[in-house]
Amino acid sequence: MSSPSPTYLANDGQKGRLASLDGLRFVAALMVVLFHFVATGRDAWGEDPRPLFPVLHLIASYGWLGVELFFVISGFVICMSAWGRSLGDFFVSRASRLYPAYWLAVIVTTVALRLFESPEPVPSIRAALLNLTMLQDAVRAPRVDGVYWTLWIELCFYLLFALVVWRGLTYRRVVAFCLLWTVASVFALYADNPVVNLFLNPRYSSYFIGGVAIYLMTRFGQNLLLWGIVGVSLLRAQYDITEQINAMGGFAGQGLSWPVVAALITAFFLVVAAIGLGWLPAVRWRWLTLAGALTYPLYLTHKLGLMAIVQWRDSVDQWVLLGATTAGTLVVAWLVYRLVERPLMPLLRRLLKKSFADLRGPTDRAPAGATSAAGPPIRTAPVAVDPDRGAAGTGEQRMVTVAGRPAGTRTVPEQSWPPRERGPRPAAAGADRRRDP
Repeated sequence: MSSPSPTYLANDGQKGRLASLDGLRFVAALMVVLFHFVATGRDAWGEDPRPLFPVLHLIASYGWLGVELFFVISGFVICMSAWGRSLGDFFVSRASRLYPAYWLAVIVTTVALRLFESPEPVPSIRAALLNLTMLQDAVRAPRVDGVYWTLWIELCFYLLFALVVWRGLTYRRVVAFCLLWTVASVFALYADNPVVNLFLNPRYSSYFIGGVAIYLMTRFGQNLLLWGIVGVSLLRAQYDITEQINAMGGFAGQGLSWPVVAALITAFFLVVAAIGLGWLPAVRWRWLTLAGALTYPLYLTHKLGLMAIVQWRDSVDQWVLLGATTAGTLVVAWLVYRLVERPLMPLLRRLLKKSFADLRGPTDRAPAGATSAAGPPIRTAPVAVDPDRGAAGTGEQRMVTVAGRPAGTRTVPEQSWPPRERGPRPAAAGADRRRDP
C-alpha cells in the first residue's frame, strides 16, 4: 500500500476548520449540560422535570449523545495535533491540556459537595485524592463527579495512539492502527474480558476510529479504504448504542427512539467529515475559538449548577432559574479558563519539557549542589593543551574512557636522554644469513 501525498491545506483553511470544530465541541458540551439540568434533574428540581419543560425535556433526553460527538471530534483533533510530534511532545501536550482544569474541578467539587446540598453523593477524602490522578476508573474507585467517566475513555485512546506516535505517524501506520483497533474491539466484545475492555473500550472505539479516518481523508485525500473505515465505524456505533439507549432513557424517564439516535450519530460523522473535507464554508468567527476553549472546563464543572437549582427552585421561576444556572456555569468555565488554564498550561508544559530533557541528558551528571570532598576547585590560568601530549611543559597525558570522555590525567616524566642505538642482532647458530634483512 503506497502512502498518498498530503493534500491538507494549512493556514486559512485549517483555521476555518478548527474554528468550526470548536463550535461543534461547544454544541456537544451544551447537549450534556441540558441532559443533566433538564432530562435527569429530578432530584435537583424536587419533582419530575417533564411537566416543567415539556418540549425541552424530550430534546434534552438525547443530550447524552454529546459525549459520542466529543469522541468523534477527539479522534480527528488528536490525530491532527500529534502529526509530526515525538512521543514526549505528545505526552506533554495531552497532560498540560487535561490536568490543570481537572485538578481545580476535583478540588472545588469535593469542597462544594461537603458545604452545599446536592443530589450528587459526597466522596470520601481518599477517593477525592485518588481522583486527582484521573485513574479512578482503572482502580474502580468512586468518582468525585459522574461525568469523569469519559476521561478514562480519552486516556485509553491516548495510550493506544501513543504506540503509533512512538513509531512516528505515517499514513500506513495510522491506517493499520484503525484496522487493528477495529478488529480487536470486535473480538473484545465477545471475549468479555474486563481488563481487555478497560483498555480497548470496544463500546466507544468506533467514534475515535471514525474521527481518525476522517482526518486522514482531510490530510491525504479521500479513497475507498478510508471511507470504508468510517462506514464500518458508523455501523458499529449505531449497533453498539442499543444498551445505552435503554439505560439513558431510564435515567431521563423518557422512552428514546433508536432511529433518532442512529440519525444523530450519522449526523455527527457527516458533519465532522463535512468540516474536515471543506464541504462547508470555512467559519472564522473569533468567538468560536473562545467557545471551544470553554468546552472542557464547562464539561468538568457544569454539575455544580445542580446545587444552585436545589437552593433556588422554590423561589425562582423554572425557566429563569434554568437560564441563569446555564449562564452561571459558562461564567465559571470562563474563569477556570482565564485564571487556571491560561497561566498553568504553559507552566506545566515547560516543566514537563524540562523533565523530558533531563531524561535525555548525560547519565553521569553530578547531582545539583554537589561539591568535591577536596573542597572548592582552585582557579588557575588556562593552559594550552596538546591533544597528544597534554598540557604544554607538564608532561601530562590525557586518559580517555571507552565512551570518549576524559577520565583524568596522569603525569609522565619527560624523557630527555637520547634514544639507545640498536645494532644488528647476532645470528643464531645455524641460521641462514641470506634471510636476514
